[in-house]
Amino acid sequence: MPGDGYSGNGNGNGNGNRANGSRPGSVPVAWEQLARATAHPLRVSILEILGIDGGRTLSPSELCLELQIPLSNTNYHVTELYKAGLIELARERQVRGATEHFYRLPGATIAKANESVAEPEPATANAA
Repeated sequence: MPGDGYSGNGNGNGNGNRANGSRPGSVPVAWEQLARATAHPLRVSILEILGIDGGRTLSPSELCLELQIPLSNTNYHVTELYKAGLIELARERQVRGATEHFYRLPGATIAKANESVAEPEPATANAA
C-alpha cells in the first residue's frame, strides 16, 4: 500500500536489486523445501530427538519407541527428512537379513568431536 513503508520485495531496502532478498555472504535456503519438510509435527519431533544432548544417532525403530508411534509412520517421516537433507545417514547395520539405517543431524559428528576434545589444564606455579 502506498505510504505504509513496505517495499514488497522482502529485502526492506526498496531497490529490488537483489534476487529473493539475499544478502552478500548469506547461505541460500530453499524455503519452500524446508517448509514442506518440516510441515508435519512428527518431523519436528524427530529433529528435536536427534538434536538432544548435542546430537544423537538413532534408527527409525529406536525413534518409534521414543515417539510411541508405528514404525511405518516413523520410516515415512525419516525418509522425507533425509530426502530434504535435514538429516543424514550415519551408518548401516545388518540385522537378520535386513539393513538397519541410523540417522543424525548434519554436522552432529563435528559437534560431538569438539565436545570430546578436552582443554589441557594449565600448569600450576606450585608444581615441583
